[in-house]
Amino acid sequence: MADKETLEKVREIFKNDRFATEMGAVIDDLGDHYAKVSLVLNEHHKNAVGGVMGGVYFTLADFAFAVASNWQQGGVVGLNCDASFIGVPKTERIIAEARLVKDGRTICCYNVEIRDEKDNPIAAVQCVGFRKA
Repeated sequence: MADKETLEKVREIFKNDRFATEMGAVIDDLGDHYAKVSLVLNEHHKNAVGGVMGGVYFTLADFAFAVASNWQQGGVVGLNCDASFIGVPKTERIIAEARLVKDGRTICCYNVEIRDEKDNPIAAVQCVGFRKA
């Protein structure tokens, strides 16, 4: 959806979201109040019982929300995020897509879906943000 030049500019800005990017999150696509980000899972993403740590999913969802809500006009910070972990990935790469639900004067709401490459649902996250003046 986004042209290559815009995508590169936004990637440059959000490379400073170091926790997410150093974890391996990358921006794949952008649209109007929309972002698609992904991550290739590896051993350092696993918990003590061999599954993917919930914080990996949450961080990927938070990154998708941050990009979707800020790439066109900055200033949105998270107020609340509610995450439901509903599946286990069957592929190494997972994808999060953030879509605007409501954009008010100061409060916005986004739904973030995390799926694997076979389109299996992994997590459903709702993020509410506050637009700083």
